[in-house]
Amino acid sequence: MVAQAPVAIVLDRMKAEDLPAVHEIERESFSTPWPAHAYRQELETNRLAHYMVARRGDQIVGFAGIWLLVDEAHITTFAVRRTWRRHGVGERLLLALLDLARSRGAHEATLEVRPSNMPARRLYEKYGFKVVGTRTRYYSDDNEDALIMTTPSLDGRAMHERLVALRAAVAARPGVELGTDGRPVPAPQAQSAEAGPGPGAEAASPESTSEPEADPRTTIRPRGIMRGRP
Repeated sequence: MVAQAPVAIVLDRMKAEDLPAVHEIERESFSTPWPAHAYRQELETNRLAHYMVARRGDQIVGFAGIWLLVDEAHITTFAVRRTWRRHGVGERLLLALLDLARSRGAHEATLEVRPSNMPARRLYEKYGFKVVGTRTRYYSDDNEDALIMTTPSLDGRAMHERLVALRAAVAARPGVELGTDGRPVPAPQAQSAEAGPGPGAEAASPESTSEPEADPRTTIRPRGIMRGRP
């Protein structure tokens, strides 16, 4: 048998019928997953919240969320199905979140991330996030601190040029090649950067940065949802 033809990843607004697949990725990705009602509550009652999923055909392979708080966008959650990591899904989701934030008038985007999650930190740095502070003992499962990372002005020229270059590079990536089992063919190890990203060449090569396993979790949680999530 031969490998299946490459497929495209499509981003879409998260819907109630997506929640079983979202919960599956949630449990796979986080040591303290949100309770089953959390995403439904976010979709139905939180006017600040915007959630999206990444689809491959009928399968959901990743999701992300953001809160739009006046002129600030707070990325609340971000996860990619384990078998689909390092195939550009995370970059597509992050770009979409930042595009949404800019379109809704946010001047900056912020998030929390574990200091130990270097793949996530490299990805966020690549997209302009910088460490601006620390939340002590933020994560409830092991009391690890959280780094607060924030973008420069989303309206500024430097951020605009960075996102234009990254968007073009992501768009130029080929579709994900599938094996005979319908799963992505593993990405070459050489595509993962061992050093932190920088401007210029890094911005033109999204393959060079590993996607985060799962991160971040916001410090501001919907009613009934615990704080300090990984």
